[in-house]
Amino acid sequence: MTSVHEETVGTVMIRQEEILAKAKEIGARITEEFQGEEIVMVGILRGAVLWMADLIKCVDLDMTIDFMAVSSYGAATKTSGVVRINKDLETDIDGKSVIIVEDIVDSGVTLNYLKGYFQSRGAKTIRVCALLDKPAGRRVDIDVDYIGFTVDDRFIVGYGLDYDQKYRNLPYITYLED
Repeated sequence: MTSVHEETVGTVMIRQEEILAKAKEIGARITEEFQGEEIVMVGILRGAVLWMADLIKCVDLDMTIDFMAVSSYGAATKTSGVVRINKDLETDIDGKSVIIVEDIVDSGVTLNYLKGYFQSRGAKTIRVCALLDKPAGRRVDIDVDYIGFTVDDRFIVGYGLDYDQKYRNLPYITYLED
């Protein structure tokens, strides 16, 4: 049986070593900017799990972690534009600094919704940390505070990102051929 890791899917765009180095860099920035504060890191399931695991090891602050499951894609390769919360926060974020950890910022629809949602729940500050930024896909103007890498307008998979729940476990970032 052939392992997923033995055969490269697509062209490797970003290697795991580059991602780990970026996590250290961004983790140091977060540590400096929030020195003396407790933060809440909110990972957006399922895609952000690998990135968030790497990132939180590089942040030297008191923190709480939580997760939300939010979808606007389903099995499609383009956003539906409708955001659905499948799993909400269990942590009270009222008066706290929140960092939303995303796998990729594409249309901006989901993050725009989440920022408003967290504001309505009383978050003191809201920052966005994304492994990948795809500005060509924007439908909503959204600020991303911490960006790992900027990518072209392709359907990206690997390192937590999927297509119909496949390819999340690839140890690198690649894209699906059209």
